[in-house]
Amino acid sequence: MEKLADWIKNANYTVVMTGAGMSTESGVPDFRSNKGIWKDRDPIALASTEALQYNREAFFSFYQLRIKSLEEVKPNNGHYTLADWEHHGLLQSLITQNVDDLHSKAGSRNMAELHGSIAELRCHDCGYQISSEAYLENNTTCPKCGGFFRPNVVLFGEMLPEKAIQFAQQETAKADLFIVLGSSLSVAPASAFPAEAKENGAKLVIINKTTTELDDHADLVIQERSISEVLEETNKFL
Repeated sequence: MEKLADWIKNANYTVVMTGAGMSTESGVPDFRSNKGIWKDRDPIALASTEALQYNREAFFSFYQLRIKSLEEVKPNNGHYTLADWEHHGLLQSLITQNVDDLHSKAGSRNMAELHGSIAELRCHDCGYQISSEAYLENNTTCPKCGGFFRPNVVLFGEMLPEKAIQFAQQETAKADLFIVLGSSLSVAPASAFPAEAKENGAKLVIINKTTTELDDHADLVIQERSISEVLEETNKFL
């Protein structure tokens, strides 16, 4: 952790990318889990453009349950540590694959949410946005045009938001230290960003419970450790 702290202190531009492992430490189940709200459900079938178009009742029920399950979920110490690093100029930007809004709740600001945010709904027809609390009140109809409210997240079958991708690409190009937290790096295009940073000469750090395809290319790999604990230990040397 002392080495990581030293790299952070001496870096000119540090970028962090977070995946599901960051959120599971707050109690958020990932799509690969067979527990909790995913048990006996197929998230790929229910969280898809096909479900949105042809099976809206099941689509709504699925996301209503998911939004409700996140109501009591709070950012963990790792989320707060990253926000603190940003506040003190140690972290320049954040790229996240998560949609749970926990980074925002912790105070992170300069970031790209590659898969959107479940904290908001948007009208599928006109784009009007409101809080996701509307789903908990069984409200699915847009007051502007009468269209259907859907979570402001990327569904299976949709492209990632262009603005978020551009932000991530620009930040990756600036990075001389790129830290991956809780991502298996198995989902494109997010998996390409750390590889691009490394190719550009940045130091690459991967902190994940299991191995990733980029471990052999990383300058530092930390496995089988809580992300929050690693960040807190690192913080002691900053």
